[in-house]
Amino acid sequence: MKVIIKSADMKEEQQKEAVNIAISAFENNNVEKDVAERIKKEFDKRHGPTWHCIIGRNFGNPIFNLIYKFQFQY
Repeated sequence: MKVIIKSADMKEEQQKEAVNIAISAFENNNVEKDVAERIKKEFDKRHGPTWHCIIGRNFGNPIFNLIYKFQFQY
């Protein structure tokens, strides 16, 4: 899976971690809601609560978005 990070205010190490978590979530889940839940729970576990994950295809392109620390990927 190719990931392009367009914009982020996360440290590079945390960006790589987010990509790895997202790839694993997409490989192990078929439903976008389940992918988002897995990513959010993993970031909450590793970095404390208040993370959000939004996944969708109707944003002009498929994206997922981690909010609070921001990372935009497609």
